[in-house]
Amino acid sequence: MIQQLNSWIIGLSLLVLVLVATGCNAIGAGDKESLYIPPTPAAAGAVATPAATQPAPTPTSTLAASPTPPCTDNLRYIEDLTIPDGSAVSPGQQLDKQWSVENNGSCNWDESYRLILVGGPDLGAAPEQALYPARSGTQLTIRMLFTAPNEAGAYRSAWQAVAPDGRAFGDPIFIEVQVEG
Repeated sequence: MIQQLNSWIIGLSLLVLVLVATGCNAIGAGDKESLYIPPTPAAAGAVATPAATQPAPTPTSTLAASPTPPCTDNLRYIEDLTIPDGSAVSPGQQLDKQWSVENNGSCNWDESYRLILVGGPDLGAAPEQALYPARSGTQLTIRMLFTAPNEAGAYRSAWQAVAPDGRAFGDPIFIEVQVEG
């Protein structure tokens, strides 16, 4: 009976030891670097030896944030809203030219975007103009004031959008008139 009681106490002690050891393992359960191997009960008269340590796992892949690609600039010409190409005008006439365009790139245009003269006479307009701010995907009206030359003839003034870094982009826009003499 005493031997049975001692066996029962030893078994209960081992169970408590295993539960405590398992509880300690639960604290670091999410830590893959520290593997815990609970002790095994030693046979009567046997000497317990420490368990062999496991090598630390090596990572198989590393996740890195991918850089955000730069936006792209583009301007799509839609239509002339005033002064159709080839319109007859008088010498010295004030010309209020308007174009419908779309910012169909992925960049939003701010005050650093410009329109520059890329061909033909300036027709009295400054050779560099502000390109109205516009969010990507929006349509807008570009308006410029010109003065028809005093001499009769055909005139075409071409303009191009320019990004803050000086790169030209998108469809060019132009005014094309016939000054009558």
